[in-house]
Amino acid sequence: MRAFVFPGQGSQKVGMGVELADASTVAREVFEEVDDALGQKLFAIMRDGPDDALTLTENAQPAIMANAIAVLRILEKEGGISLADKADFVAGHSLGEYTALCAAGAFSLADTARLLKLRGQAMQAAVPVGIGAMAALLGADIAKATALAEAAAEGQVCTVANDNDPGQVVISGHREAIERAVAMVKDFEIKRGMLLPVSAPFHCPLMQPAADAMAEALGKTPPGALKVALFANVTAAVVTDPAEVQRLLVEQVTGRVRWRESAIAMKDAGAQHFVELGGKVVGPMISRSAGDVAVTSVIGMADIEALAKSL
Repeated sequence: MRAFVFPGQGSQKVGMGVELADASTVAREVFEEVDDALGQKLFAIMRDGPDDALTLTENAQPAIMANAIAVLRILEKEGGISLADKADFVAGHSLGEYTALCAAGAFSLADTARLLKLRGQAMQAAVPVGIGAMAALLGADIAKATALAEAAAEGQVCTVANDNDPGQVVISGHREAIERAVAMVKDFEIKRGMLLPVSAPFHCPLMQPAADAMAEALGKTPPGALKVALFANVTAAVVTDPAEVQRLLVEQVTGRVRWRESAIAMKDAGAQHFVELGGKVVGPMISRSAGDVAVTSVIGMADIEALAKSL
């Protein structure tokens, strides 16, 4: 059994998608459709930067999605591979969950782009700049990270945002609490804590205004039927009912990304091969979490050709 997985924020870089667009009309059509849906020249920012414009949450989220869907469309239209035939499950890390749902046919490309643009804007606007922060805890498992977050909170928000793999957990909340946590890592036998260059504290209760905004947006643009079952971030369990998907996408804004548990759950459900489209970020996390599985990262045209041959 096989799962197709999609990267989250932080995997963007200037120049992304350029090789695909140069080589493939299919990719160019994806980037044009996203530009049209957003009414902005997003692909120009992906191609030329500047870096700080691409890193803006409202640009990074649709850009990462567009790049991954371009890879998928080339695979489908030029490689003759149908995702619905070749994938038993899909999953994506945070914003990647929307990419996964687009890949599974639950959202159109244009709607996915608009939803992610709005999600990025809402997440940015939920907390004034400088009030929140996130930090990666390296050499931390979920138990150590949870204990540290509780100790550092001191009445503020400080919580586990991403349980990525057995040695990397991300915490999120009020800046002072996150800085206290980073200063205290050694007391909890955690190798190191590093503040992340993000503009808002994602996946924590401070994001409630963004969750409310997404509830409204998804009410107007609800997901349709899924051609492939999704492993959801907030439950690390399989979901196929569109109404349930909609509810979980709202919950995901303030909830924990249970990626390590999702990797294990997909393996337990029979997935032996994981294909990451558009990045090389979440695949390695799956290897570290689920152990003995095959992981393929598909980024450029050579990767796409090799995958098409092997499937």
